[in-house]
Amino acid sequence: MLILSFLLLLLHLAHAASIISRSHSYPLNSPSIMVGPETDLIIANEFIAPDGLKRSATLAGGTFPGPIIAAQKGDRFAINVVNKLTDDSMFKSTSVHWHGIFQNGTNSADGVAFVTQCPIAQNDSFLYSFEAQNQTGTYWYHSHYSTQQCDGLRGALIIYDPEDPLSYLYDVDDETTVITLADWYHVVAPVLNHFVGVVNNSTLINGLGRYQGGPNSELAVVNVEYGKRYRLRLIAISCAPNFAFSIDNHNLTVIEADGELTEPLLVDSLQILPGQRYSAVLNANQPVDNYWIRALPNIPNDDFDAGQNSAILRYKGAPITEPTTNQTDSIIPLIETNLHALINPGAPGVPEYGKADINLMMVVNKTNGLFYINGFAFNPPSVPVLLQILSGAQNATDLLPHGSVYALETNKVVELTMINGENFGPHPIHLHGHSFDVVQSTGNSSFNYFNPVRRDVVAVGPQDQQMVIRWVTDNSGPWLLHCHIDWHLKNGFAVVMAEFTSPSDTQKQPNIIPNAWQNLCPIFNSLSPNQLGAEDSYQEAENVAIAYGENITQVLFPNT
Repeated sequence: MLILSFLLLLLHLAHAASIISRSHSYPLNSPSIMVGPETDLIIANEFIAPDGLKRSATLAGGTFPGPIIAAQKGDRFAINVVNKLTDDSMFKSTSVHWHGIFQNGTNSADGVAFVTQCPIAQNDSFLYSFEAQNQTGTYWYHSHYSTQQCDGLRGALIIYDPEDPLSYLYDVDDETTVITLADWYHVVAPVLNHFVGVVNNSTLINGLGRYQGGPNSELAVVNVEYGKRYRLRLIAISCAPNFAFSIDNHNLTVIEADGELTEPLLVDSLQILPGQRYSAVLNANQPVDNYWIRALPNIPNDDFDAGQNSAILRYKGAPITEPTTNQTDSIIPLIETNLHALINPGAPGVPEYGKADINLMMVVNKTNGLFYINGFAFNPPSVPVLLQILSGAQNATDLLPHGSVYALETNKVVELTMINGENFGPHPIHLHGHSFDVVQSTGNSSFNYFNPVRRDVVAVGPQDQQMVIRWVTDNSGPWLLHCHIDWHLKNGFAVVMAEFTSPSDTQKQPNIIPNAWQNLCPIFNSLSPNQLGAEDSYQEAENVAIAYGENITQVLFPNT
């Protein structure tokens, strides 16, 4: 089988003429780019070179990552997503998901293409209007249409709490302390969709990085002042890899996981999976200097050579130069079972395995590159699940796709056990509409119903390992449960949790459906292949494979 990372390395060399210096005026991200909860978010194609190689990308607000959307506790969000996409090589429709926001009462604003809406067509717009109610913490937004986020549509969303009970632990918490960890690809996502196995070209920290064999392009700098304490908000906006994160010579105190405060926990490194977030307090108590910030992806033989997978922590007064610090072995790495919810700890229901109101078992398997949960690969329906419900579906068994929709009665405690039956892991599992209590972490034989960590993305795997989570079905509507590795979601790793006593529960939700939402499907369904974009992606994938003498039947998925 093709080792795609090697193939893409060859593509870098073939496109050497595209490598540009940072002095050119291509759009770059700045940590200071911040917008409020009521804003227009323009989705458009721009050329950027975040790791030194220029390519067209799909961007929110013209930058990668997109602008930080910042709000205060209790603010209402009104984000008008305007689709100005034009690049024929990529998808020209879009949707935006607000990752970690429960959307209680506003399921139609969850932003999941073919589950809660049809995509927003080129030259159209849609106003996402919702309240986060009492939620505070670290979140993010990204496209939830195929693998479009891998082409750049991703950014941070922060809800600040002026009465944060842990604020005594830090002095600085602003746009300068938001740290995004991303993977980046030199080939557009619609082409990569056709390959069996995809590896990124570089790691970007706050939108900047370097790739193997590339130029010494600019690296992100996090500025600190000696004696101050900083709440770093780490967000893995990754399509595929997870990262081992650390800062040379510094410990971190974890105080939040996925929007949920935790009891403070001292660590010197942490693994962060796609979709996960941590707040970690850094005490700037080391000698004034430059220190490497490291985010090593779980890719075999990857390293920090020439500043790859790195950024710079720079103390005020340190010289403007790259660090010379060395990484040391981790002594106190983050272990998930050591994290405990700070607010109202304890999983709901009877504190015993298998004693919830609803007990689910899901086994994940993989065949010919496709993922199956209990024997069914998720295939997005042509009519969004929410629209099926609103159109009069009377029973959960009527909902499509068959085998991938689980009906859950409202106000019940659900316990889900998921077992990874395939040889890759870990898979980051994300549930929309909820946080959940992790009563058994993968790789751990014990259960904790007393004070487990509460979050919205959890690991399952490697092979034959399981995780167990609990939540309460107090949020009516269809909610996606899926692997947050985009290539896996694209290839079937998802189900829908449909929460209602009967479909009329969702049908009766007040103000759930704005008129503009009703228009999305008719407009999208009228689009031609050219208007959808990426019309020639399979042919382009074939050309890439043939150029390097690869066996197409082993390298590519069938063009169906």
